Amino acid sequence: MAAELERRGVATVAIQLLREVALRVRPPRALFVPYLHGYPLGQPGDAAGQRRVMETALRLLETPFLVPPVLVDFDPER
Repeated sequence: MAAELERRGVATVAIQLLREVALRVRPPRALFVPYLHGYPLGQPGDAAGQRRVMETALRLLETPFLVPPVLVDFDPER
């Protein structure tokens, strides 16, 4: 889906829970998060942590030197 949106001029970022899937599917831009299935943004109720995930993902769209496919690891400690 992301590749087709990109071909139509819409930039995308996937939030990935499984690194193996991201490496196989190769979305244009992906943020790998170290969370459990069903919790791609982290723990429920952790608004600050969820915001960090979203901001990190959106920053991938602002980084012109990254050439797709890109897989970035999210650091929950930052």
